[in-house]
Amino acid sequence: QVPLVESGGGSVQAGGSLRLSCTASGLTFDDYAMGWFRQAPEKEREGVLCMWSNGDITTFTSSVKGRFTVSRDNAKNTLYLQMNGLKPEDTAMYYCAARYRDCSGSPNRYAYWGQGTQVTVSS
Repeated sequence: QVPLVESGGGSVQAGGSLRLSCTASGLTFDDYAMGWFRQAPEKEREGVLCMWSNGDITTFTSSVKGRFTVSRDNAKNTLYLQMNGLKPEDTAMYYCAARYRDCSGSPNRYAYWGQGTQVTVSS
């Protein structure tokens, strides 16, 4: 099992910012597409953003455009999610996931998952 460890979640007021991190170990990080997913209570897990192994970015959720940014530091085996202009509807458990080479919007196509980090946005 490849551990992915997320951090950086917390509680903020609407309009605030958070930066999530996901550190991987035990895999050749450069070879993997890394995605951010989120799951709100009683809702299905949805893709947010994904960075392909070649550096391309796919946005799965249009509501985060212009507010969320994904980046990765391959030297540190770390994926980031910068979240600005947070809204109450962004409240969810956020997960990072790894898939060989290519991004996918389907969670079940990812081989490795972190334990999640909670983001709560109050109005």
